[in-house]
Formats: sequence, C-alpha cells, structure tokens
Amino acid sequence: MPYVNIKVTNEGVTAEQKKQLIQGTTQLLVKVLDKNPKTTFVVIDEVETDNWGIGFDQVTELRKAT
Repeated sequence: MPYVNIKVTNEGVTAEQKKQLIQGTTQLLVKVLDKNPKTTFVVIDEVETDNWGIGFDQVTELRKAT
C-alpha cells in the first residue's frame, strides 16, 4: 500500500496539473513496483512560500529578488 507525498509551493498549480501528478505517480508505481493502483495513495500538499526555505532564504524572498 504505497503512500506518496508531493509537496509544492502554492503558486498556481491547477487542478488539471494535480490530476496529472496523481495519475503519473500512480502509473510509475504500477510500472516499476507492480503496485495495485486501488491501494496507492498520492497526497499533494501546497506549502506557503514563507514556509519553504532554500539555503538561508524563504522562497517568498527569493521570488522577489528575481
């Protein structure tokens, strides 16, 4: 019973993109590990950019600098 947790910043990921992530991740587990898609769980968490850091900086600040 695989559980996959995908974390992305909350910067406009569409419902269609999330659907594709869920389908693609499930298909990969079916293909590579022969897992049953009916018992494969994919969870997508959207994280505020203030709560995501790269190096010493928040993604919010990094986005402002570009």
